[in-house]
Amino acid sequence: MKSLIVSAALAGLATAQSLPLIPLPVSVKTQEGAFDFSVATAIRYDRSLKADVDLLVSELKALTGTAPQTGTEEQRNLFPSEIRLDVDAAADLPAGGYQLDISPKTVVITGKDSAGVYYGTRTILQLLPPIGDKAWKSSTPKKLPALQISDYPRFAWRGMMLDVGRHFYPPEDIKQFINWMAFHKLNVFHWHLTDDQGWRIEIKKYPKLTSVGAWRDSSPPYGNRNADDGQRYGGFYTQAQIKDIVAYATARHITVVPEIEMPGHAAAAITAYPELGNSDIPGYAPKVMTRWGVHPYIFAPKEETFQFLENVLTEVCDLFPSKFIHIGGDEAPKTQWAQSKTAQEVMKRERLKNENELQSWFVRRIGKFLESKNRRLIGWDEIQEGGLPKTATMMVWRDAKWGKHALELGNDVVMATTSHTYFDYYQAPAGAEMAKGKEYEAIGGHLSLETVYSYNPAFIAANPAQEKQILGTQAQLWSEYFKDMKKVQYMAFPRIAALAEVAWTPLALKNYNAFSTRLDGVMKHYDGGLVNYSKPVPPAKRETKDGGTLETSLGIYQNHWPELAFDGRADTFFWADRALRTDDHLTLHLKTPLAAATAVAVVTGGPASTNGDTLAAGVLEASADGKTWTKVADFSAGKSSGTAPTGTGHLRVRVSAPQENWLIVHEISIEGK
Repeated sequence: MKSLIVSAALAGLATAQSLPLIPLPVSVKTQEGAFDFSVATAIRYDRSLKADVDLLVSELKALTGTAPQTGTEEQRNLFPSEIRLDVDAAADLPAGGYQLDISPKTVVITGKDSAGVYYGTRTILQLLPPIGDKAWKSSTPKKLPALQISDYPRFAWRGMMLDVGRHFYPPEDIKQFINWMAFHKLNVFHWHLTDDQGWRIEIKKYPKLTSVGAWRDSSPPYGNRNADDGQRYGGFYTQAQIKDIVAYATARHITVVPEIEMPGHAAAAITAYPELGNSDIPGYAPKVMTRWGVHPYIFAPKEETFQFLENVLTEVCDLFPSKFIHIGGDEAPKTQWAQSKTAQEVMKRERLKNENELQSWFVRRIGKFLESKNRRLIGWDEIQEGGLPKTATMMVWRDAKWGKHALELGNDVVMATTSHTYFDYYQAPAGAEMAKGKEYEAIGGHLSLETVYSYNPAFIAANPAQEKQILGTQAQLWSEYFKDMKKVQYMAFPRIAALAEVAWTPLALKNYNAFSTRLDGVMKHYDGGLVNYSKPVPPAKRETKDGGTLETSLGIYQNHWPELAFDGRADTFFWADRALRTDDHLTLHLKTPLAAATAVAVVTGGPASTNGDTLAAGVLEASADGKTWTKVADFSAGKSSGTAPTGTGHLRVRVSAPQENWLIVHEISIEGK
């Protein structure tokens, strides 16, 4: 069934790619005409879908200002215009699949299950004008193109991870974030609730976790990660708030997977209850951490600790119906265990060779407890150090080799590698982002929209059986540099759209250029929803704007090719990779010589470099034959401008004195070109 649908989809791909739909549906066929959607359009539904209908009614009311009428399938009242929602468990579709039939007379969504119906309604909402659009001020019906869509997700796990340990976001912000996940047909909200810098979940049995562990004395300000702002910071979610958020997500077919970090990243918990740490080591003085990074405080492997963790997880399981409970397991320094007499005695008693095996023993014990609660343990890929527990699911974040290792052992994995899914990395080059202001600071790295889109989570699978062990993928929003939801949105959007298509759409249907076209329509919904998204920048191409060529005596830093100095874009530039020597050059060979004397200018240096990398001493030269050169102008303060003579076919930036700093050339400007 799946292969047939994908084959059919390829035939109708051009049609689908013209629609503002993300993720791209599996199969789209056009029909004649359009459906007129208006305030008179009612919803008829299967009685089992009442909760989904209530949501759709509220969403359509937000668009039109009027709540649509509704009626169950059994009711005989006639509507002049209607959307029908139905469930067919026998439909030849995977879980979460749906069929959408839009004709001039009606709209019918048939889901394999209620989730499938819900995803079909997301498709309808994407096809309608966004909230606040001027089209809604008119009573003229909105046209839904007549289509037949058959659609289903590629992966069962399609997630976003949000860290609230470093920065806390109010419940309403969390709900808003969940709304946008649902808009993109994502279905797992991985909630990172505890860390060294804060404990964010109320545990009734241990009130100090929030009265003490939820608060730190200071935080690093934007722009200086090694400084302190001196402001007490914190917050936590009450159990009532958590239940409300879980219910809110569940109504939108999103599972909330809680993460309670152990054995490392535990400083906040140990500060609240110092007896849980390795108190028998020298200089033991836990505190809720005020700086980012990895810190040494780790839970002690003793009975008192396990009793605490089991009590905590009991309350966690009562709050979260998720099949999976995430226990972290990453970045757990072993230095305190190596110093602790208690930890060493446990290793001796359990015949463990080293501290890595002690961590795996720790994880296995927690895993058995979760099994007693009918839950499954999931953890970051460090849980395999010392041996991967047989029943654990691995979340792969460092190197894909750990995912391959888990698959070979028969364990399930969720792909969350830094290479493609870490949304705390810059959306654009760091220098360009930081030039906008200190509040644009990120942890480092550059993860472009195109790179996210290029991800194939199943690339590690050696065979179809292993591919089934890959549950899916998710993006990570580590919040060290996200002080508020506005910054979270800036880092998440529009990369969330790329991640959604990676997780949903068959690999054979993906095309970045077409995705970019559809994204334009989806970003209108971002605008309507007042999302603070990063405007995507087309990837740079190694070509000049006139078809000419550039050459240089200098090396090239990363992908800042010479051609980017003459491509007509303000956001790209050539960047050398070493100090400058006398007579180093960047030379432009024009495709067509200048027909008349023409004004030319060159600007060097830029915010991408901490040193500026401006040309301190140099000359701009012109030549008709590329051999005999005439000075146009000297460089002053990194800039040069003058008039190139008639017949100039070559322009050269030549270094006239050595300098330690590298060189950035932003753009060679030629009047009329």
